[in-house]
Amino acid sequence: MTAQGKEILRWVYGVLFSLAGANHFVHADFYLSIMPPYLPSPLALVYVSGVCEIALGSGLLFRSTQRFAAWGMIALIVAVTPANLHMAVHAELYPRFSPAALWIRLLLQVVLIAWAYWYVRPIGSREMLISGPHSCSTESQNPAVHAG
Repeated sequence: MTAQGKEILRWVYGVLFSLAGANHFVHADFYLSIMPPYLPSPLALVYVSGVCEIALGSGLLFRSTQRFAAWGMIALIVAVTPANLHMAVHAELYPRFSPAALWIRLLLQVVLIAWAYWYVRPIGSREMLISGPHSCSTESQNPAVHAG
């Protein structure tokens, strides 16, 4: 992936994450319906998670906050996983969705975490997840080699 491609995908993810957060206020009833019954103050949790998604998605758009935002997104995705698990395990409560779709939604959390983790490293830095620390790149990893 080129640095430009990573930059474009950072903007896509940040905007989508922020829009998902705004959706918590537009469709709060839906988010209340997927809240596991054992969690306290469900409406407050819906709004707090929405605010966090808006803030973290917006934070991903700025290089100065991208790393912090990416870690925050990972933490938030882990934090909301019980709601996604609740939906998958109790598919009968959500007849609008097929059970397979609910499990896919749960598995999508792993993809979203990996996508956020990609931005823990600054744009333009060596891609450890793709090429690995011992890749056979033709470029030297030793900056002294490139010194004039």
